[in-house]
Amino acid sequence: MFILDRMEVKEQRQELNEEEECCNFKTQRIKSKKRHTCSQCGKSFRLKSGLRNHMWHHSGEKLFNCDQCGKKYSSLSNLKVHLKLHSDEKPYVCSVCGKSFSRLNCCNQHQKIHNEVRDHVCCECGKSFTTVGQLKQHQRIHTGEKPYKCSYCDKNFSHPGNLKSHERVHTGEKPYQCTQCGKSFKQSSILNYHMHVHSGEKPFNCDQCGKEFNSSSNLKKHLINHTNERPYVCSYCGKSFPLLVSCNRHQKIHTGEKDHVCSECGKSFTTAGQLKYHQRIHTGEKPYKCSYCDKRFPQFSQQKSHERIHTGEKPYSCTQCGESFRHSNSLVLHMKKHFPSSPIHSSS
Repeated sequence: MFILDRMEVKEQRQELNEEEECCNFKTQRIKSKKRHTCSQCGKSFRLKSGLRNHMWHHSGEKLFNCDQCGKKYSSLSNLKVHLKLHSDEKPYVCSVCGKSFSRLNCCNQHQKIHNEVRDHVCCECGKSFTTVGQLKQHQRIHTGEKPYKCSYCDKNFSHPGNLKSHERVHTGEKPYQCTQCGKSFKQSSILNYHMHVHSGEKPFNCDQCGKEFNSSSNLKKHLINHTNERPYVCSYCGKSFPLLVSCNRHQKIHTGEKDHVCSECGKSFTTAGQLKYHQRIHTGEKPYKCSYCDKRFPQFSQQKSHERIHTGEKPYSCTQCGESFRHSNSLVLHMKKHFPSSPIHSSS
């Protein structure tokens, strides 16, 4: 009986040793090097399948289609994440503000905003971030790495979102549509800016003069007027401008360059804005609706000018007699009564 017990103990020890060896093998396997390296960007993966999935990002190949809206994805996991948008399923709720999310990692990432946790630190400059993805994207500023190549031209990008946005220039895709007028845009940020046109909302205020703007970019442009800084000088006439884009646009007056051509009639224009306005003659598009009646206009300035009939606003005042006018050209005609021999030009 005693000998049998010893044999049992020996067998159990042997089994334990085998399990221990197995556990060590598994641990070594987990800690093993990432042997499958991407030839495009140098990123490494433990599994060959991981590398294969990653390569689709560079090739632009999208094999997985959404049967709800037709949108395509390079991996099954990305398609599954997208499908939750159609189901409106958001089971993960922020414990601080109650906002809900379709994925747990999105919820955890969001909660760091409340906790102000920035535990991912850049070793180059010391800047910290809430997620490892934000840190990786930031580090490309230091490395100059641009692993995402356009499928249509030789341009490279540091972020896949920037690549997608750029490729829409080639494809003409405009996935973001205005619910008010049906106009479509390449970027969600441009749609958000456009929506302020319909609402009349101007949430960006100048702290110098109180003037309001419907986008932060327009506010930034305006703030330059207070500094009087005009670093961009026209090489033809010496006129200076606060913005490079304004200087380039002005110089086209001297060169006669009109590189924006209408595909309908062949007429050419100096700026993209002029071309867009002209194209509404062909399309009949009138995206700007009066806030007081059903009248619509092809230009925002025309809408505002028309609305003064309803509001009675007369923002253009004569400095000589104080009489006010709805339109700047009406003021110009009036000023000729005071200065009949002087050439007076409208400022707008």
